[in-house]
Amino acid sequence: MNEAKRTFQEGLGLAEAFRVLSVRLANAGVEQAEAEARRMLLASTHLAHAALISQPTRAITPEEAQTLQSWLDRRLAGEPVTRIIGQREFWTLNLRVARDVLDPRADTETIVEAALDLLGQRRTHRLRILDLGTGSGALLLALLAECPEAKGIGIDLSPQACALATENADRNGLASRCEIRPGRWADGLNEAFDVIVSNPPYIETATMAGLEREVRDHDPMLALDGGADGLDAYREIIAAIPKLLKPEGIVVLELGTGQAMAVSALAQAAGLKVVALRRDLGGVERALALTKPVG
Repeated sequence: MNEAKRTFQEGLGLAEAFRVLSVRLANAGVEQAEAEARRMLLASTHLAHAALISQPTRAITPEEAQTLQSWLDRRLAGEPVTRIIGQREFWTLNLRVARDVLDPRADTETIVEAALDLLGQRRTHRLRILDLGTGSGALLLALLAECPEAKGIGIDLSPQACALATENADRNGLASRCEIRPGRWADGLNEAFDVIVSNPPYIETATMAGLEREVRDHDPMLALDGGADGLDAYREIIAAIPKLLKPEGIVVLELGTGQAMAVSALAQAAGLKVVALRRDLGGVERALALTKPVG
């Protein structure tokens, strides 16, 4: 039977299953078909990557075949592979993702890189880190993983997101150094932080319907819709920063495409100083770094 039409069946070897899955995904226009096929195969069989090489004829079980077929059908219907397998690699972490949280993209690692570069040697200090709109906990947990003496707080309006972020902290061995709280941005916080990060919703409401279906149909609207001009969350966050940031503290905010000038203006109007603007791998101005002027 033609590989492009085959379904998974009991007894199919790992190498053959990988080929079938790769062809079906590639024929559907999935850009990274082989990488996604590998992730789905490893997740469904609970095997290490080396098994694909060392055990190419290892037969998949009936349960694995059923799972692979279900996952393939979902992927061909437009569901992101990370949603299907329920996990995402971010920075050095393995995060569980679910419908209640934004699926953290590689572009968001730019915020982590910018924060660590600005911290320099201070990353070994006893820092206090705040992540506003923490979602899966990606930003907070990545920074805690790189700053061994740091502790932090993650805030999210969604109770489901808070539960997931707490789970991710535990699965990455960071639960003892962070606290996840439900809340709206900085409401109720009365301490100052060395580092504040946020990936807020920044999509203009009118453009939501035109998003790619993998985003529009599977990421929560709460984490995407930034209001009429996409800046609603930035206004709230930036207004709170002066009282939350220590004198030598840093803020790094994720930006949407073309928002650098507008968000910088909001920050400067609040008395903050722009110290860096970093592009992601696609060349988009993605991370805006701020401080409080000295004196």
